Amino acid sequence: MTTGREAPRKARLRAPGRGVPLALLVPALLGLAFLLVPLIALLLRAPWRSLPEQLTSPEVWDALRLSLLCATTATALSLVAGVPLAWLLARTDFPGRGLVRALVTLPLVLPPVVGGVALLLALGRNGVVGQWLDAWFGVTLPFTTTGVVLAETFVAMPFLVISVEGTLRAADPRYEEAAATLGASRFTAFRRVTLPLIAPGIAAGAVLAWARALGEFGATITFAGSFPGRTQTMPLAVYLALQNDPAAAIALSLVLLAVSIAVLAGLRDRWMTAS
Repeated sequence: MTTGREAPRKARLRAPGRGVPLALLVPALLGLAFLLVPLIALLLRAPWRSLPEQLTSPEVWDALRLSLLCATTATALSLVAGVPLAWLLARTDFPGRGLVRALVTLPLVLPPVVGGVALLLALGRNGVVGQWLDAWFGVTLPFTTTGVVLAETFVAMPFLVISVEGTLRAADPRYEEAAATLGASRFTAFRRVTLPLIAPGIAAGAVLAWARALGEFGATITFAGSFPGRTQTMPLAVYLALQNDPAAAIALSLVLLAVSIAVLAGLRDRWMTAS
């Protein structure tokens, strides 16, 4: 609750200055224009009249369907593995935890193409793990729809882990301790107490992971290739369509833009509200 003395102080902190220095205003406006003009150009050059026809063409529909399927599956895999990993990083203390956290966040800064090469070296037919999958089970992952899912999971899971770990660190652990004193096992306390507490963080992380998976390009084309109907997702279809059918490329770009805006709108209260 804000007291009478705190309110004027906050008002002073948030009040604008007497004037904006020109040395700051000009680069700020240039930066804003640099970010907005390409998006405005995309909207201005969009084939609005033929957009329904473009979005219902078989090639575009295949890319949309495959992208939604793979992104959703990658998000599900990220939830299954990422939530326990986030709990491990937030609630337990073990040697090398800092190193593990750094490795988990590495795909965030690693060039996606490098991630695709790493996946090939690990899960390819001659890869460290892939050769055994091929020899023992006859499973080949590169250049398949499963390969698309794995590539998207690799780049998307860190977003989920970071979001959930931050929520876990902010959650009060005394609720879990109280459940333990009542006889609940650690897993039961996690399932019945912790998960409901961190549900908003999990939801936010899942949305971020889904959006990141939907827009993945570099790791996907390197590890899974671009085969229509099998591995050609929307970003790959946009890239290829620019060479032969720019209208289709713009239509797919508008879909990805709409998804990005929807994600930002959905996460506005969590990430974009000033404290």
